[in-house]
Amino acid sequence: MNGDQGMQRLVLVTGPSGAGRSTAINVLEDLGFEAIDNLPLSLIPRLLDGPPRPAPLALGLDVRNRDFSAANVIELIDRMTRMPDYAPEVLYLDCAADTLVRRYNETRRRHPLAPDAAPLAGVLTEIDLLAPIRARADVLVDTTDLSPHDLKAELTRWFDTRPDQRLSVSLHSFSYKRGVPRGLDLMFDCRFLANPHWESHLRPLDGRDPAVQAHVQGDARYQEFFDRTRDLVAFLLPAHMDEGKSHLSVGFGCTGGQHRSVTLVEKMASALAEAGWPVSIRHRELERRTTAPQPDAVASPGQDRDGPLAQRQAS
Repeated sequence: MNGDQGMQRLVLVTGPSGAGRSTAINVLEDLGFEAIDNLPLSLIPRLLDGPPRPAPLALGLDVRNRDFSAANVIELIDRMTRMPDYAPEVLYLDCAADTLVRRYNETRRRHPLAPDAAPLAGVLTEIDLLAPIRARADVLVDTTDLSPHDLKAELTRWFDTRPDQRLSVSLHSFSYKRGVPRGLDLMFDCRFLANPHWESHLRPLDGRDPAVQAHVQGDARYQEFFDRTRDLVAFLLPAHMDEGKSHLSVGFGCTGGQHRSVTLVEKMASALAEAGWPVSIRHRELERRTTAPQPDAVASPGQDRDGPLAQRQAS
């Protein structure tokens, strides 16, 4: 959502504690926004009354702020809407209550609205408090099932307006047993390829290992499948860019998301990067075995590659 020509883009970022506001602020900053988190509401008008700023502005609003209330935020939104130099948008990060409670329980943090009670009390109070703001949201993103990486990709789709930016590609490996990741633009099934799971020396490894890759590539059908898929993606990228898209998400799935799909993502990433496309990688089933997320994060932006594995699963 772009502001009108000549108006400065201004995004207000809010939502319940633990839904990912800190991550969103960091992502917007990476996208070229001047980001200010937890600024008192009473100071925002003074900030906006100053001289024009060289970059779009993102302001994080937190219920822990001493002058925070739904009425004050609604009044602020209305005031900014009447300002001729700004194009305000409200980004609301939503999340299911049980997920927010789980995030707090995992880290034993106290909820800011219920420091002496169980997290559920604070979560429900905050959701109720924020309901009028949620109703005014221009962009509502439900982070219940999103990893930090997914949230970053979703916000990039909405807010990346950098000029002359090449369309970026995110490649996802996944297990069909756990369902298809949300938000994929293209999806390819790798389950017909030779499965390293049935080789005892390869079973504990994953598709980032050269021995696993060699096994998958040894399938007589691999090379033609890879070449045709690479050529299709390479053909579609400029076409999507011409249509104004800034991001394309491509998934490769197999049975367990450990061997074949990971191999295809690694090889495709190398091929597209060599062709000059910005590429990021997510191996969902490998990633989910790493450390559990912190409660506000969906709290820090996801890495392009995954950390060490605690367990392995057959693909």
